Amino acid sequence: MTNNRSSFLRAINILFFFTEEVVKYETATCAWPELKQYPSTLRRIETDDRGHTRLALLRKAKTLPSPVCCCCCCCCIFFSNLQAMASAVSFPPANVQMLQGRSCHGHAAFGSCSAVPRTGPRVRSTAVRVSSEQEAAAAVRAPSGRSIEECEADAVAGRFPAPPPLVRPKAPEGTPRIRPLVSPQWICNVVCALHCNCTRLNLRPVCVMCVKDMEKRPRRNRKSPALRAAFQETTISPANLVLPLFIHEGEEDAPIGAMPGCFRLGWRHGLLDEVYKARDVGVNGFVLFPKIPDALKSQSGDEAYNDNGLVPRTIRLLKDKFPDIVVYTDVALDPYSSDGHDGIVREDGVIMNDETVYQLCKQAVSQARAGADVVSPSDMMDGRVGAIRAALDAEGFHDVSIMSYTAKYASSFYGPFREALDSNPRFGDKKTYQMNPANYREALLETAADEAEGADILLVKPGLPYLDIIRLLRDNSALPIAAYQVSGEYSMIKAAGALKMIDEEKVMMESLMCLRRAGADIILTYFARQAATVLCGMRSK
Repeated sequence: MTNNRSSFLRAINILFFFTEEVVKYETATCAWPELKQYPSTLRRIETDDRGHTRLALLRKAKTLPSPVCCCCCCCCIFFSNLQAMASAVSFPPANVQMLQGRSCHGHAAFGSCSAVPRTGPRVRSTAVRVSSEQEAAAAVRAPSGRSIEECEADAVAGRFPAPPPLVRPKAPEGTPRIRPLVSPQWICNVVCALHCNCTRLNLRPVCVMCVKDMEKRPRRNRKSPALRAAFQETTISPANLVLPLFIHEGEEDAPIGAMPGCFRLGWRHGLLDEVYKARDVGVNGFVLFPKIPDALKSQSGDEAYNDNGLVPRTIRLLKDKFPDIVVYTDVALDPYSSDGHDGIVREDGVIMNDETVYQLCKQAVSQARAGADVVSPSDMMDGRVGAIRAALDAEGFHDVSIMSYTAKYASSFYGPFREALDSNPRFGDKKTYQMNPANYREALLETAADEAEGADILLVKPGLPYLDIIRLLRDNSALPIAAYQVSGEYSMIKAAGALKMIDEEKVMMESLMCLRRAGADIILTYFARQAATVLCGMRSK
């Protein structure tokens, strides 16, 4: 019997190789376990006119030349042998419903030589994936071989499968056995006072019989990565990052020694390549800082508002190549000043305020004319935000935003930046116009002034050492807050990472998250592209 059945199945395989065949059998009285070996994609559920469900085994017909399809004699001889083998296999007649051959063109392949006559009502076919569709659930059995109905019946009867054993992790050897910590509870009532044998009716700790286990354990919400991610309060994305870019007139990119990984970019080629790579990981904000040739510098900084200068040319190029990016510009005279200060210097060393603001207004209008989206006065002159707003509006640039350096401190963290632009003051320092690092409340004065004068964004610089100032502005203004992670912060992380003192990538991401947690909406950082690469799930390089 076994040999006949195996021969019969091999014959079916041969027949299926040439034709598309359908073998149907009652699911409830299946006598051929061998049919289970076929993948679910070759099976389907079919229902006849009486509602009986049957499982069908399918094989796709292979395309054959017409002479083969028309050669019914060979097919008849083969099918006769197949019928003889079928007659030698004993199985309930109800199991086999139909065995019908069709040619590769859809015609009857055997003419009147029908192997098994069609019996019973006509069958309707519904193409279903047995392994995945709910309609096939009655015909699919669980890995244990039991049907869904059988499993449900056991559940109703209370016969549940044994769960896996609960194994509690063991503490290391030598761990002391202690009572669980208790919550500090204080009571003041006569009952507890008497229970504690105490005659004083003042505040006392709860007696031993009233002790409860500690109810608040914040570590419960930190016990797994999924929980920690679910309850994370602060997030960061590439949209929160703005990439500062150093540009110069040359065509080659020049590395900046004090800032590993940063370059003075050629405005025609290297700049476009850097912007392209940053946009590829989701960074769409860029702020430009020019390295101006010494021959173009002057005490009044007139090159700052040259419409054909380095910055306006670069803005026009970027907006032509990448019209959807946001271009921020720096409004200050130090890159253009032969004295290296943010304003015009009088002969006695005093930085002239109002005259400088006049120059800054012309610089901002020139940048807006070139296509800048946001102008950013970083000079810290009094009244410059209101004057720039008025100048922009007078020229019709009502949509150009102002990001004011509201709280810019006279910090020592700016050293690498000044090397990058060769903009160190020729004498003195910038403490007469930048804020004292020791001052906190003064930031509120600057915030109120900039808001009143029409600033759209308020910026704090530096970033990480001044988290308290970021939070102060966040709590006292409804405007967006920006933080500048300056060159000194960047170079310290890079240097420590190069010496393997810290994990550079983790410290980078933590520092940016801290700026966001303090209240910064956007962060100007030289890590922007590297951090965005990490946020996109790719390793930084």
